[in-house]
Amino acid sequence: MFDSMRSRLTFWYTGVLALVLVAFAAASYAYLARAARQRNDQLLADDARFLALNLAAEFEEDQTGDNAAREVARDFQFADRQAFVFDERGRVVASSDAPAGGRGRDGWPDDSELARSLAGFVEAARASGRAYTTADFGASSARAYVERTSIRGRNFFVAVAQSRRAQEEELARVRRAFYVAVPLALLLASLGGYFLARKSLAPVVEMGARAERIDAESLGSRLPVGNGRSELGRLALKFNELLARLDVSFEQQRRFMADASHELRTPVAIVCGESEVALSKEARAPEEYRESLAILHDEGRRLTRIVEDLFTLARADAGQYELAPVNFYLDEAAAECVRAVRSLAARRGVVVRHEEAGGEIQMRGDEALVRRMLLNLLDNAIKYTPAGGEVRVELAREGGLYAVRIADTGAGVPAEARAHIFERFYRADRARSRGGGAGGGAGLGLSIASWIAEAHGGRVALERSDKSGSTFLITLPASGATAGA
Repeated sequence: MFDSMRSRLTFWYTGVLALVLVAFAAASYAYLARAARQRNDQLLADDARFLALNLAAEFEEDQTGDNAAREVARDFQFADRQAFVFDERGRVVASSDAPAGGRGRDGWPDDSELARSLAGFVEAARASGRAYTTADFGASSARAYVERTSIRGRNFFVAVAQSRRAQEEELARVRRAFYVAVPLALLLASLGGYFLARKSLAPVVEMGARAERIDAESLGSRLPVGNGRSELGRLALKFNELLARLDVSFEQQRRFMADASHELRTPVAIVCGESEVALSKEARAPEEYRESLAILHDEGRRLTRIVEDLFTLARADAGQYELAPVNFYLDEAAAECVRAVRSLAARRGVVVRHEEAGGEIQMRGDEALVRRMLLNLLDNAIKYTPAGGEVRVELAREGGLYAVRIADTGAGVPAEARAHIFERFYRADRARSRGGGAGGGAGLGLSIASWIAEAHGGRVALERSDKSGSTFLITLPASGATAGA
């Protein structure tokens, strides 16, 4: 029942409103009851004082005390009140007639019963001069006010009693009104709340319906934003940003799979072709078999390198590649990488020069990955440097960074390719990148080098590129080494 947001919102709205209405009804009823009681008490007090004044006036006309009291009581005629005059000993001197309608009306007691009940409160009025009391008579009750008055040296106690039945009936009508009004208000409010919740959530329902229609083939679709400053507008914007990221991710994945398939297809085709040629004849010269095996070996190494690079990037993307940081000397690692590629450079007619740093440069990081980054960039520089050219490696400390520059004297990177050279499988010159070398010619070397630098808090950038050659700059944080590592 409460699975939908509309139902939950309506339920909570109605529940909170119910608490508010019940609290309001209770407070209103308490206020009305108190106001009615104060109003009636004030009315009783005013009547008693009026009787006391009349009693004093009758005394001035030379009436005796009892006669004056009876005269005053006889003139007191109200539909719902009755007056009594008690002497100093608490005896009834005079009383008015019972409320209009006769005795027993609404359970109104007879004079003697009411007088006996009120006489018990004369003592309270004797001490304080006045007193309020409530007397119960079975099915009904009366509220009374007793006040002491002194006339010509005599003390009289004037009491006025009123049935509480009218007040109770008035409050009962108020309660019945609340019993009807509160549930009716809750019913109307719940219906209105459900309608408003449905109307307010209609854009969310529409967004959900549109989102259900978006699949891997339609990630370019977007949700309508409407008012971008509203909550739903911001939600649509964030969802569209998520779709954009998914679209880019899926496109990269599709391109990655297509490029990987393309890169793997060529060496696999060569391996299959060479093996078929080797098996097509029953007997071949040893040199021919040796040549075929050499080709198979080279392509196998190339396949191995591509698969290793793909596995490295996949683990990096998944956040599963954990660095193995150690303390090592960056200048020694760079020198060893230069020595490792000199034989490859010599076969291509390229000279590799290494300018020694001014002192030892020690850093903390994954030494194997840092060496791989340097080898990838050196291989890339050698690959695009023509015979007779030169590759130069410089290492220096610049402020809080270690800077490694690898420059070549090739033709430079075309302007249209500079923004893409660190993308996977991207090659500015696909024809030339088929050659052998450390990088395997798959267009993954620079991507891996860039990831390794970023994993160490640095970056790889193309610092310069023109017709005279290119310079790649590696910057790594010079955080220093940890003692004892």
